[in-house]
Amino acid sequence: MTTFEDREQAFEAKYVLDQEQEFKAIARRNKLLGLWAAEKMELSAESAEQYAAAVVRADFEQPGEEDVFRKIAGDFKGAGLNVSEGEVRSKMDELAAAAREKIRAGE
Repeated sequence: MTTFEDREQAFEAKYVLDQEQEFKAIARRNKLLGLWAAEKMELSAESAEQYAAAVVRADFEQPGEEDVFRKIAGDFKGAGLNVSEGEVRSKMDELAAAAREKIRAGE
C-alpha cells in the first residue's frame, strides 16, 4: 500500500467514526429533549421514558431536526403549554452540545 492509500483509508475511517458519533449524539439529544419536555408536561416517570423514546423515533420521519421540533412543539400545544419556539430550539442546541461532549468522552 502506498502512503496515499493509507491516508485515504485513515480519512475514511475517521469519517465513519465521526458520522457514528454524531448519530449517537443526536439520538441522545432527542432522548434528553423528550425527558425535558415530559417534565414540562408533568408526565410520570414511566410516561416520560415512553415519551422520550417517541421523540427519538420522530427524528426518523424526515431528514433534519424539524420533525423533532414539530413533535415537541405540537405536544406542548396539545398539553396547553405556551413554550416559545426559541426556548425549544435553544434547549435542542444546549442538549446537542452536551450529548456530543458525552459521546466524545466515551460516556
